[in-house]
Amino acid sequence: MLRYFSILFILFLTSNSNAEIKDKIIQNLKNTYNLDFKFEQNINGKIENGNCTIEYPKKIFCEYARSNNKIIVSNGKSLVIKTNTSYYRYPLVETALNLILDKNYLISKIFELEERIVDKSLINFTIQEKDNEINLFFDNQSYDLIGWQNTDIYQNFNITFLSSIRKNRVLPKNLFEIPSQN
Repeated sequence: MLRYFSILFILFLTSNSNAEIKDKIIQNLKNTYNLDFKFEQNINGKIENGNCTIEYPKKIFCEYARSNNKIIVSNGKSLVIKTNTSYYRYPLVETALNLILDKNYLISKIFELEERIVDKSLINFTIQEKDNEINLFFDNQSYDLIGWQNTDIYQNFNITFLSSIRKNRVLPKNLFEIPSQN
């Protein structure tokens, strides 16, 4: 009998610590209104990097380093990818960023999903939504979002890592304005 009690106690401690991790991630997301960060993105083996700013809900501005002036901008409704030679505009709802940039959606999903600890340093949640699978990664110490993995609208495998994360800064008002097509 004591053996069964010991096993139940260990299971209780494990599930309690997992609930505590979820609570800390959810609280961190609730307290985050915007963040800026450096990123490294690997799309089917092609690596790019730069800087991004996210403002919840659903706004993002990214400038890519050493590219042909590539930027990505979402105003919450549209997503634009612009370079020196191209301009693409998509409804945000057709992209995985529509879910990744919606912290209320993320909070509701994290609340109901099981987390997975990866190498004792990352916390992973896998979201299945329609035909999308999105893996979110959080730091096990700061509980910050530090990356995601998904398939983009062109069916390319996309891995994005975040670093040098800063939260809740004063942002320029026009940062998320959709650029014009030149």
